Amino acid sequence: MSIRRFVRGTVPWESLEAVAREVGRRYGEETVRVSFLDADNWLSTPCVVNDRWFVKVVSGQNALVHALFTSARNLGAFSSGTEGFFEPFDGPVEMAEHELEATRKLRDVGVNAPEPVEAFEVDGLGVLVLEYLPDFTPLDRLPAEEVERYAPELFEALATMHANDVAHGDLRGENVLVYEGELHFIDATNVAEDGMPSARAYDLACALSALEPLIGAQATVRAALDHYSVGDDSDVDGPADALLRAQDFLGFVQMRPDHAFDAAALNGEIGKAATAENDATR
Repeated sequence: MSIRRFVRGTVPWESLEAVAREVGRRYGEETVRVSFLDADNWLSTPCVVNDRWFVKVVSGQNALVHALFTSARNLGAFSSGTEGFFEPFDGPVEMAEHELEATRKLRDVGVNAPEPVEAFEVDGLGVLVLEYLPDFTPLDRLPAEEVERYAPELFEALATMHANDVAHGDLRGENVLVYEGELHFIDATNVAEDGMPSARAYDLACALSALEPLIGAQATVRAALDHYSVGDDSDVDGPADALLRAQDFLGFVQMRPDHAFDAAALNGEIGKAATAENDATR
């Protein structure tokens, strides 16, 4: 058994059956077919119901693990010289409700995400229901040349989120899905509103860290410079300045077990970009 499966825990089968019955009842399905996904997810038991709905079942143990992760992430933020900006949840139902709302926010600002359906409680479990996207591919499983082609879209979507005061908070290759030729974003986490400037920098650091192993530091930084717009962010002077802010979080991101990248190469390319921008403005 992997450590991830151990931490996630096991939801009793009778509880999963109760969730499936409730999904069928709510959506008028006489029969219910459930397919469980072998997904690397610490914080829920994911499944697909009748090939129509993607369902996350969130347990009390999932909520506890999320609280531990949140504390660790906030400590990591402190190590990067800023106050923690991740917020915990009160329980599994609140976790499901937050992801529903976060998905709505992404779609409201024009970023692709699965259509949110609803969140509810069954036997103390939080249940999140989203549109099921069949035949998707996580970004980190594509060939390098395809990832490089999608890199501009990723940074443009990130800029759109940030311009609308939305932060993802957990940007990784597996949380960016390619579906019907476009990127879709999932699994946004809970970020405090007053921590948004730091959350933007952290998001950008995560994007750089996710792409570097796939397409290299030079192509990653170039895509960010060309396609990440700071918009009306008064704290950032331009794309190179945004990258310098993100650079402060690379050490924090590197401590996470789900990110493996060449920090030295990224730091070097960010330094070159900042130098070039300074020379151009003299």
